[in-house]
Amino acid sequence: MHQKQHWDILLTNQVNKKKFIDTLLSGEAKEELAVFNNQKGILFSDISIEKFIEREYQYQSVETSPESHRQLRTFSSGERKKEFLKYCIAQKPDFIIFDNPFDHLDQASRVILSESLKNLSQIIAIIQIVNRVTDLLHFVSNKVQIKDNTFELHPISKTETHFKTLNTAAIPKALELSTFHESVLIKMDNVSVSYEDRKIIDNISWTIKQREFWQLIGPNGSGKSTILSLITGDNPKGFGQDLFLFGRKKGSGESVWEIKKQIGIYTTSMMDLFQKSHTLEEMILSGFFDSIGLYIEPTTLQKQIVAQWLEVIEMTALRKKRFIDLSVGQQRVALIVRAVLKHPPLLILDEPVEGLDDENVDLVIQLINTIKQETNVAILYVSHRIESGLAPTSVFELLPSATGSVGRIK
Repeated sequence: MHQKQHWDILLTNQVNKKKFIDTLLSGEAKEELAVFNNQKGILFSDISIEKFIEREYQYQSVETSPESHRQLRTFSSGERKKEFLKYCIAQKPDFIIFDNPFDHLDQASRVILSESLKNLSQIIAIIQIVNRVTDLLHFVSNKVQIKDNTFELHPISKTETHFKTLNTAAIPKALELSTFHESVLIKMDNVSVSYEDRKIIDNISWTIKQREFWQLIGPNGSGKSTILSLITGDNPKGFGQDLFLFGRKKGSGESVWEIKKQIGIYTTSMMDLFQKSHTLEEMILSGFFDSIGLYIEPTTLQKQIVAQWLEVIEMTALRKKRFIDLSVGQQRVALIVRAVLKHPPLLILDEPVEGLDDENVDLVIQLINTIKQETNVAILYVSHRIESGLAPTSVFELLPSATGSVGRIK
């Protein structure tokens, strides 16, 4: 084989990434990437890992980690990536495509992965596909950008990009005033959670008040998801502890539905729920009814409020377009609007910018900053990344220890 070529490819969210990856793996690449057309490639991505987990589960096989006799699903998310990478290398490919490998990883894991990829590049050609400039690998010399579905290669622009600015002047008022008027929304006093004798979080004390803007950080496996499930009322481990959700102690007769009425939430998994032919307008309107899809005729006033929000996010012209036909960035912004539509006391945003390109990250950050400035909504933002345009009031950090993660306010 000739000297190995490594590539960093920056994609905008307008590009059909799956189709582009298929051209590389099927030997139909164009321009300078045609060098890979007669070579054997393999894809390393979150979707590849999920498919492997499904296959092992379906056939009760152990394919990725035969020496450990463990199926891939039994490993933690960070370990899964390590085991699947070992599997990819064992297939002896000429090149490996890495699809946003740094997504969902904490800073320490990013450094380790970057070093692993550098070492790997000595023996296998690497094609990394990313959406963020910050994720480009320093040791890769071939750096290009793909802007649309022609898959033409462009040099990455060094000039500072001026993204569009949201029309933030007119955030619509809440249709109904919140029924919760106390300043303290969430209060934890020495809350601990264990699973099968393994403590996940240890004596966490944390108070979230109205209008505060928190970022929750912590390494992979430190208990961020556990904390969120306590706040949303979904985790039964909150019973019998000093956990107060919107003025009620957990287990004092409150219903999960009453808790959820006070919370707007965005998670990346929500993207999969809206895969039918709802229009953008219908999808946002469904937020008034907490339904996936619109099954109740909305009022004229509800339609007016959604029309105002569409103006704010500059998507009025797209209101009748099918949600699934929007770009990933447009979908993400729309789902955040849906979450904040009723001005809930608390808005939870769980990794809202993962998988977005820099332009769409900028759009989401502007929307979050606008919600902070123009409403009484408290925001809980969960992400490993510290975004330069985002200014949380406080940061709550989970620090792993042998007896479970402890909390620290930064």
